This record gives sequence, C-alpha cells and structure tokens, in this order.
Amino acid sequence: MDLCMTGIDFVHAPLEKREAVSLVRGQVQALLPRIAAREDVAGCVLLATCNRTELYLHAAEGAAPDPLAVLAEAAEFDGAAYRAYSVTRTGEDVVRHLMHVAAGMESQIFGDDQIVSQVKGAAALAREAGTADGVLDTLFRRAVTAGKRVRTETRLTGVPASAAEVGARRAAQFFGSLAGRRAVVIGNGEMGRLAAATLRAQGCAVTVTLRSYHHGETVVPAGCDTWPYDTRCEVLDGADLAVSATTSPHFTLTAAQVAAMRQPPRLLLDLAMPRDIEQAVAGDGRVTLLNLDDLGDLGDPNTEARAVAQRILGEEAQAFYEWYGYRQALPVIAAIKDTAIDRLHFDHAYAGLYEDGDLDGLAELAVNKTVDLLLGGMKGMVNAQRLESCLAHMRKGSGR
Repeated sequence: MDLCMTGIDFVHAPLEKREAVSLVRGQVQALLPRIAAREDVAGCVLLATCNRTELYLHAAEGAAPDPLAVLAEAAEFDGAAYRAYSVTRTGEDVVRHLMHVAAGMESQIFGDDQIVSQVKGAAALAREAGTADGVLDTLFRRAVTAGKRVRTETRLTGVPASAAEVGARRAAQFFGSLAGRRAVVIGNGEMGRLAAATLRAQGCAVTVTLRSYHHGETVVPAGCDTWPYDTRCEVLDGADLAVSATTSPHFTLTAAQVAAMRQPPRLLLDLAMPRDIEQAVAGDGRVTLLNLDDLGDLGDPNTEARAVAQRILGEEAQAFYEWYGYRQALPVIAAIKDTAIDRLHFDHAYAGLYEDGDLDGLAELAVNKTVDLLLGGMKGMVNAQRLESCLAHMRKGSGR
C-alpha cells in the first residue's frame, strides 16, 4: 500500500515547535499543488489544525517519498530539525491513524467534536486543488464516515468536546463561577463563536470583537454584544476574562497593550494557533495567561465506549482495504478476461447459425459480464496477489 504520512502534533512537539509549522487555509491551498507536482507523489492531502500539521501522500508507482522532507521543502522549514518532533507512518498504519484522528481519539480533548469537520475540510481543499487522487479521496471519505459513526453510535467521554468548552470550564474553575463576569472574545470564527456561546450559557456578559459587520451576514451568538476590533483594548480594559481565537498572523494582544490598561482581564485564554497573545504578557503580575497546551490532557474515556469506537474504526478501515485490494486487482482482472476470451475457439463454419454471425463479440461480452459478476460479488476477498495465481493457471492451461 503506497501510503505515507508525517505528523507534527501536540503529543510529540511542544507548542512553540507546532506554532512554527502551523498552516492557515490560504497556505494549505498554496502548498498542495506544489507538493502534488513532484514526480514521486500521486496525491496529497494536508490536515492543519490547532494541534497538528499532517501531510498524507499517495506515492507514485515505484516511489518512496519521505513525507517530512516533502512537507519541509514545500513549507520551507528545516525538516532535519523536526525529525525528533514528528512521526512518519506508512501503509496500514496511515489508515489506522487517520481513522483514529477523525474519531477524536488522537485529540488533546478525547472525543473532540470538531476534528471530523476538520478532516472533511482538509479533503475538500485537496479536491478543490485537484491533489486528492482516488486513493486518498476514498480514504478520507471513509475516515469521515468513521468519525461520524463514532460520534453518533457512542459517546467516548463526558468531558467538554472542544477547546472552547474546556477553556470555559477552566475559566469557571479560575473564578469560582462565571455568573455575572464580563468576558471579551476576540475572533468570530468557529472557535470564537463557540467560546462566546459557551461563556454566555454560563452566565457571562459577552462582547465579541469584529473587524467588520455586515447585517444579515455576520453571525454573532445570541445574547452577545459586539465591538470594533480596532478599538478592542477599550472594551478589554476592565473585563474579567478575554478569549482570543483567530487565524491572524499577528498578535491580537501584546504585552505593551496589556501594560497600558488600567485594569486588564485577570484571565487570558489563547485558543489560537499560531498564538494570538504575545507570551510576554505572562510577565504582568495582574494577569494569568493560558494557552492550548495549558489545557492539559482533557479526556476521561469510557472503556466500553472506546471498545465500540475501535470496532467501528476497524469496520471502516476494512471497507477501505477491500476497496483498495479490488482497485489494485483491476489490471489482473482485465488480463483474466483477455485470457478467457483467447481460450474460446469457435468453429466459424457454424457462425451462420447465429443471425448476425458475431459469435466472437457475444463471447467477449459474456466473458466480461461473467467475470464482473463473479468477482464483483467477492470484493472482500479479491486482491491482485490471489488473482495473479489464477491468471498464471489459466495461461498455463492455454499454453501461453
């Protein structure tokens, strides 16, 4: 199986290492064609989230690319320096890993509800870029199906299922209660909206900063106020809590801005990757800064639910293996058809018995339909290696 991948994630790399190779949507769109243009790559998909950057490759026939080196060259970072902070997988290990990732079983927040959408989004970007070949497209579709099944057929954990929810829980622990607290959320993307809605549900008065507002288009969680992003420091001064969750390449809050505040928020939660808040802010004794890695290992998986999830992932992986095995066998199936047709010898003296006289054409049609029906019903058992021995026996019998 010519699949390989490399991953730089929260398990193997500290935040500052992940941050240096984190990718936003526009960067992924730019990198995919560059990677796919390589002679040793048949297809590629890039999965980039807050806690992982992973490149999945389907190698060209006979090639064995080093996925970390491929990613490093395309994204222009020192691959050798990241060897110790990455994991490279090949073959069936790639399939198992992606299935587990899509189900949230490899997430910092065990059972993460957002990851299946991120896996689906990564595949969609690759399709748009024309870099997801048939193998990777099918693999990612199966992984998304696996993730959705795990979410609907079992509940892995009773803890909050997103970084935004966990951040709100940590904030409640910090203050004792969020009821009546004033919170400012910087960023109105998916994570920002989820954070705002969660804080609002826990009794906070929430203000969301916006770079622009378009009536009927900009979605703000119910019950939340809005404030212009450019004057965010004004609304932050005097707030109890600030959450930043944007994809901005620049800091949304600097140490100088915090130092200039009369009463900065006592708790700052940075849920972004790359980080939104300048780390020097932590030196201000009036505030406490928590980043993604400070949220810790957030999961208490139920053993029974985990077992059910593993069964589901195994079923979806097996379905992919069967599809892949049949796909690999297609050239051999074509050869079997040709060999079977060659073994049919008609005495053309009897051709006149058939009105159109095209016995050869009928024979070819019959052979093709018979082989398709026979092997189509055996897809779970068909693979190229097994069919090769069948083909060899047929050829031996025909003297070829």
